[in-house]
Amino acid sequence: MGSGQLVLQPSFSVAITGVRDPRLEHAIDRFLNDLRRQLGWVALDGRITDPASATLVIHPEQAGKEVQELGEDESYKLVVTSSGAKLDAPTSLGAMRGLQTFLQLVEGGPEGFTVTAISIDDQPRSPWRGLMIDVSRHFIPIGVLERNLDGMAAVKMNVFHWHLSDDQGFRIESKKLPKLHENGSDGLYYTQEEVRALIAYARERGIRVVPEFDMPGHSTAWFAGYPELAAGPGPYEIERKFGIFDPAMDPTQEHTYKFLDEFIGEMAKLFPDKYFHIGGDEVNGKQWNANPKIQEFMRARGLKTDADLQAYFNRHVQEIVSKHGKVMEGWDEILKPELPKDIVIQSWRGQGSLAEVVTQGFRGILSQGYYLDLMWPAWRHYANDPMTGATQNLTAEQQKAILGGEACMWEEYASPDTIDSRIWPRAAAIAERLWSPQSVNDPASMYQRLEVVGQRLELLGLTHNTNYEPMLRRVAGGDDISALRVLADVVEPVKDYKREELAATPATVLDPLNRLVDAARPESQTARQFGLMIDGLLAGKATPETKAKIRSLLMLWRGNQVQLQPVAQNAFLMKEVISLSQDLSAVAAAGLQAMDYLENKQTAPESWKNTQIAIIQQAKKPKAQLLLMVAPSIEKLVEASTGR
Repeated sequence: MGSGQLVLQPSFSVAITGVRDPRLEHAIDRFLNDLRRQLGWVALDGRITDPASATLVIHPEQAGKEVQELGEDESYKLVVTSSGAKLDAPTSLGAMRGLQTFLQLVEGGPEGFTVTAISIDDQPRSPWRGLMIDVSRHFIPIGVLERNLDGMAAVKMNVFHWHLSDDQGFRIESKKLPKLHENGSDGLYYTQEEVRALIAYARERGIRVVPEFDMPGHSTAWFAGYPELAAGPGPYEIERKFGIFDPAMDPTQEHTYKFLDEFIGEMAKLFPDKYFHIGGDEVNGKQWNANPKIQEFMRARGLKTDADLQAYFNRHVQEIVSKHGKVMEGWDEILKPELPKDIVIQSWRGQGSLAEVVTQGFRGILSQGYYLDLMWPAWRHYANDPMTGATQNLTAEQQKAILGGEACMWEEYASPDTIDSRIWPRAAAIAERLWSPQSVNDPASMYQRLEVVGQRLELLGLTHNTNYEPMLRRVAGGDDISALRVLADVVEPVKDYKREELAATPATVLDPLNRLVDAARPESQTARQFGLMIDGLLAGKATPETKAKIRSLLMLWRGNQVQLQPVAQNAFLMKEVISLSQDLSAVAAAGLQAMDYLENKQTAPESWKNTQIAIIQQAKKPKAQLLLMVAPSIEKLVEASTGR
C-alpha cells in the first residue's frame, strides 16, 4: 500500500509500451468505456497516447497466443501513485487482468473519483476458473451469453464451458449431420457463424470456450434425428421433463463411432480450444441391459458391468477426440485407469473424487460446491475450496494436477430473463476463491466486495438487479409492487433439488418461469443484513440506530399483508404467496413482542414463547417453493426474550 491517491480527471489517458497486441488494444478500448460508465464521464478523453503524458502506462512483454491455452501467464504488477499508474505484465493476457483490477479500485469520494496509491503483484492460484452454462434445457440467446462473458472477464474467469447438448435440446448447427439440430432443437440452436463470433468475443476478453456434447447418456436429443445411434428402439423425440432418462448410445455398433468421428471432426474445427468435453455422466444402463445383442457383446468381451461398457465406449471416443487434435474432458464417471493421463476430469462428486483423480495420475477440476442452480448463499460457495478435505493430503506435485474449478449453471429453472440473477453476483465469490490464495477466506470481507462488484456488473449490462422489478410487475399483474417487493426482498427459492420435490406436477421445459420463486434472488441481502443486526443485538453490540432499524423492519413486515392483500386478489400469480405473506406478518409481530420484552428487561412467559416458536416453525416451512429467510433470526429474538 502506498500513500495518497490518484485523482481521476477527464484527461485520463492510456499508453502502451512494449509489444502492441490488437487484443490488448481492444481491451483498453473496453476498459475506457467501462471507466466512462463507472464515472459517468461521457467526455472522458480516453485516448491511447504517448507514454510521457499518459495517466496509465501498460507494458506487456509479449502478446497472447493466437489460441489461448491452459496455463497461459495471467500475472501482472500494478503500481498506482498520486501522479499516475503503471501496469506491467509478461503477457497481454496478464495486462488485461490488471485492467480489471484497476477498475475495481476506482472509488468515489470527497476529491471526486480516485484510486488509492497501491502496489499489487498478482497472479491466479488456479489456471482453470470456469463458468458452465447449460443452454440445452432452456435455450439462451447469444446476446445473453455475451453479457455473461463480460461478467466473467470482470471477475477474471477464463473458461466458458458451453453445455450444448442434453436430453432436452441439441443446440448447435451441424452441416454434416443436419438432423441433429433440425430435429433436436425446436428451431432454437446456434449457427456455426454465431458460434465463431462468440468464440472470438470470448477470446477478446481472455476467455477460452470449451464445448460439451453429452454422450453416451443425456443424449435423447441426438436420437430425435438419428435414432439408429440409440441402444433401444425408438421412436424418439426431445425430452420435455427433467431428470435421468434411459436412452443411451449403443457402444457396440461400429456405426456409432463412425458417426461420432464425423461429428467430433466437424466440431473440432469449429472450436479452437484444446479441450473437448464429452459429458459421460449419469448413464443408468437400462437400455443396455434390455438389449440382448448388447448383453451378448459384453459377455463375449468380458465386460461385466455397465461401467465396463461405458469405459469401452470412452476409450473409443477418446481415440476419436485425440485423432482430431483435442484432449478429452468429462465428468467423474469417465474415470478409468486405462485412459490416457492427459484427460481432464470435472468432478461433481467432490474433493474425495478429485483426490482419486489425481492419485491415478489424471488432472481434474472441481465443480461440486459450485452449483449455482442449487441457490446456495455466496458464503457457502466461497468456503468451498478445491484444496480441502481429501485433497489436502495430496503431495505438492499431485495438487498441481488440480487445475481449478468451474461454477455450474444448470438450466432446469432458468431462462433468458432470470439467468443473470442466478449466476451473479454469487459467481464472483467463486471466481475470487479460484483466483486468490486459500488464506483469503473471510466471508464478511467477501460480502463487502461482492456488493460493489454486483453494482459494477450491472453497469456492464447484466440484469441481475435491473430485471428484478419488471419480473415483480409481471407477478403482480401491474405497477403496484411495493408490498410484493417487501415480501420478495426477504424470501429465497428453496435450496438443492427441493423445487423439483415440492412441485405439484413434474416440471417441464414448457413451463413458464414467471412466478415469485423465479423473481426472488438466490440470496436475500435484506435477510442477511437483518440477521447480522439481530446477532449484534443479542451480543449486546447494537447501537440505538441499529435497534431502531430492527424495529422499523419488523413493523414494515408486520403490516405488509394488509398492503399486499388487495393486489393479490386481482393477480393470479400472487395467490400462491398469500400464506407466505401472512407468515411474514405473524413472525414480525412475534419479533416486535420479543423486542418489547428485551428492551423493557422483562422475561417473556414460557407459554408465549412456545406459541411464537410454533408459529415460526410453521413459517420456516417452504411455501410456493420459497423460504422466509428472516424467520430464523426472529426465532433467535423470541428465544432470547425468555432469558435463555
